[in-house]
This record gives sequence, structure tokens and C-alpha cells, in this order.
Amino acid sequence: MTRIRSLDQIDSRMLVRYRNDPAAFIEECLISPYDGEPYKLNASERAFIALAFQRDDDGRLKYPLLVYSAIKKSRKTEFSALFTIALLLLLGDRYAEGFFVANDEAQAINRGFTACCRICEASPLLVSETEIYQDKILFPATQSQISAIPSNYAGQAGGHPTVSVFSELWGFSTPRFSRLWDELVPVPTRKISCRLVETHAGFEGEGQLLHSIYQRGLQLPEVGTDLRAGDGMLFFWSHSPICPWQTAKWFQQMRRELPVNQYLRMIENRFVTSEASFIGGDMAKWDRCVDHSLGHVPPDVTLPVWVGVDASFKFDQTAIVAVTFNSSRQQVRLVTHRVYQPTPDRTLDFEATIEATLKDLARRFNVRKILFDPWQMQSTAQRLLKAGLPIEEFPQSSPNLTAASQNLFDLIQSQSIVLYPDQQLRLAVSRAIAVETPRGWRISKQSAAFKIDVVVALAMACHAAVQGQDASSYTLAPFDPGFIDLDADPAAAPPPTAAQRASENAASYIRAFCAANGLLV
Repeated sequence: MTRIRSLDQIDSRMLVRYRNDPAAFIEECLISPYDGEPYKLNASERAFIALAFQRDDDGRLKYPLLVYSAIKKSRKTEFSALFTIALLLLLGDRYAEGFFVANDEAQAINRGFTACCRICEASPLLVSETEIYQDKILFPATQSQISAIPSNYAGQAGGHPTVSVFSELWGFSTPRFSRLWDELVPVPTRKISCRLVETHAGFEGEGQLLHSIYQRGLQLPEVGTDLRAGDGMLFFWSHSPICPWQTAKWFQQMRRELPVNQYLRMIENRFVTSEASFIGGDMAKWDRCVDHSLGHVPPDVTLPVWVGVDASFKFDQTAIVAVTFNSSRQQVRLVTHRVYQPTPDRTLDFEATIEATLKDLARRFNVRKILFDPWQMQSTAQRLLKAGLPIEEFPQSSPNLTAASQNLFDLIQSQSIVLYPDQQLRLAVSRAIAVETPRGWRISKQSAAFKIDVVVALAMACHAAVQGQDASSYTLAPFDPGFIDLDADPAAAPPPTAAQRASENAASYIRAFCAANGLLV
């Protein structure tokens, strides 16, 4: 294979060949910055770029809209950089412009534009023919340039792009991005002007721009494997591996590590909804965390527990969940839980249910923290706080719910939570769905008729436990905020503190151990 190291080596005949076979230009002139070897395009890349460079009788590109979509790790970003460099050098005239556009300017610079910079620096043909700046690559011989641009549609009005590359179009979900897409439409004043979309699939109901392009592409006639063309559009959309490093082992790893919807979207390149079963549609993951030899933990005032409360007066259930954290095993364990169901004609008595249950937990365990939704529990929380319980607000905001939900999801996926069997809790988990947000997964429910309050309370308790995991799981000096017997007569003698009771329990244990083994106390 001929190695081209200088523009002087490219004569007019070679230029004609490269224009008709741009893949040859890439493989003979451009060097990979990662291994220092000439690029070797795969079959999908070769087929796409050959059609993308086709021109009509007027010398204009046949397909001003180009879509290249493949599964994750198909080097889409690198391919878009190769395409942009080849198009500007082979077909672009003086003052040709290539724009890299992404969800934000940082992404545009860090992905496609950075790939262009590295290729130019690694390729002897280009290293002396380019001037590279923070957000711009200049080709002085033709006064052409490649730029990374911010997602500011007003700033791009009046532009004359040779090629505009849109990275991960599924994330262009706001009117601002749609306007930017419109501003960078191919211009009639240039014969060579196009838009290239490199992306994988998005979410149904979000990012309608990409979904509409996808639906349009599916209507085009097939011209090759996963390749369609017509009506000014070249459309490549693959669900299969196209690179040698996308092995069966890698697919298995991704299937284990990713939620079902994320696997389908990124690894199979299929549109999905932003909602999915909370634990990926596989209750076996939950069942693997259940130890059928366990039940509710018996009272132990030395055992630190964290509690989550999701309360409702009238409609939803009220759930109280207590967990502990075993620091030696790095596991959360379900200690106990209670669920109360109000009826439309009989509201829940918070004092007889929530307050009584939490006071009882404070007697039986070393309660470190109680997280509650302040929406309906303010007066209850104030009374419990006065009684000495460590209760804190946990507003049901999107960041809070996302943090707690993602934490619970991770605990289940990694089997870092130990549960006792409970059909009501299992049913609630099976009915919970996960809604993806930019911060992670947030628990929701499929229908108003489904009750998942116990799952929300479990997520809150686990979140508190993991946040407080630096505390020892089994200590003889538990947290004691001036503990008092919550129902005692104020005039009576003060009862022993939790620490005193823990010491007494430890002494009783030692005496029993010695007696059982014939030892003197």
C-alpha cells in the first residue's frame, strides 16, 4: 500500500482517484494516533463513505443528510473525524468549513474535534499543513477550517458549512437544539454541503428530532447491509457488531452490567422508553438477595439501624422500613418493615401507627437516622424530634429520589443487600419501574393502582445506611441523643440509657457464655 507523507505526492490523477475512492485516501494518507498505523476501514465504513461522496450531474452531493448509527464502541466518533477531514481535503473548496456539534461545547471539543486534532498530529501528510488551536484546526493552503461550536443556534445564523457533524443526536431534546439543527442546514451556495449524524438510538418520546429522522430512513430502499439511500438521505443503522473488538465476551459483560433498556439502546442500538422495570424485568436478581433462613431481626439495642418512612394520610400506603449496614461484609440488611393501608373513608392515625412504630424501633434498636418525606409528616416529626429520635427531612425531590433509587438499584445488582422473604415487598418491587434521568434511575410506578411506597421507604433507608456506613455496624456505645423512655411517666426515675442497656446485655451474654461452658464468673 502506498504511504502518502506529503501533499506534494498527490498529483491530479491521484486526486481524481481519491475523490472517487475516499476510503483509499483514508487508508493511504491518514494515520491512527493510537497505534501509529494507517487506518483500515471496515466493510460498513467503506460502503457508507463510498456513497456519501457521490455527486450528481451538477457536482452536488447526492445525499446532503448522512446518518451513521451503530452500536456502542463502533468508533463512530473517530469515523466522523476521518470523514470530515477527507471531505474537506478532497471535495471542499477554499474557505471550506467543518463544524462539530454536540449536546454542549465541551462534548464537541472532547469527542469529534479532539479526534480530528489527534489524526492531524499523527498523519505526516497533515502535521505540517495544519495549525491546531483549542477549538479550531486551520488548513492555511485553502483557508479551510474545522471547528467545535457551542450549542448556540443564534451564533450560527448565516453560516456556510461544508459539513456539520452532530454527535449523539438522541440528546438533542430541547427547542434550542432543534433550532441549531435548522440553522446548520446544508446551504445552496456550496455544491459540497451536508450534515452528518453519528449516534446510537435514544428514547421514544424524547429527542423527537432523531426519531423522526430514523422513521424517515426506514422508508428508504436498501442499497447494502443495514444501508438505505434515497430522497437526499444516506442512512446506515446497524444492530450488529461491525468491529472486531465487539466480541461475544464483551456482549455478555454488557448484558450483565447494564439495565435491560440501556443494553437495548446502547448495545443493540434500538429505541426504548425511558421507563423500565426497576430491576431490569428480572425478579431473579431480587430473589438472589433473599435469604429464606432469615426473618425480622429480633431486638438488639446495640444494632444500629437506619429508617425510611414514606407516609400518606388517605390514598397511598404508609411504609416504614429499617435496615442495618454490615461494614465487614459491605452489605445492607433488611431489619424489619411495616406497611399501613388507609382507606378513602378512614384516614391514617399517624400517632397510633407511624409514631408508635418509630418509638418501638427506638426501644428495640440503636436508631441512627430516620429519613421522612416532609409533605405530610411535619407535626409528627416535630414530636418525635422532641422525644429524642434522630429524624431528618428527605424531600421527594428529583435529586433525592434519584440518589436513593440508584443506590438501591446498585445494591440489588451487586447483591449487596440481604433480605428476608416477604411477598408483599416482592410484589411492590415487581411493580416498580425505573425512570432514567441525567443523574441516574428514579423509582416510579406503572399505575396509580400499584403500591410501591414500601420500595421508596426501603430506598430511603438504604440510602441513609450507606451514607452512614463509616459508623461501626456493631458497637457497644450506640448513638444516644439523651434517650428517654418515650412512654414513661415524667415523674418516675429516669430509665437506663441505650448505652447502659447495651452494657447490661453484654454482661448478661458473658455470664450466660461462662455458665454454659463451666467457667467461673
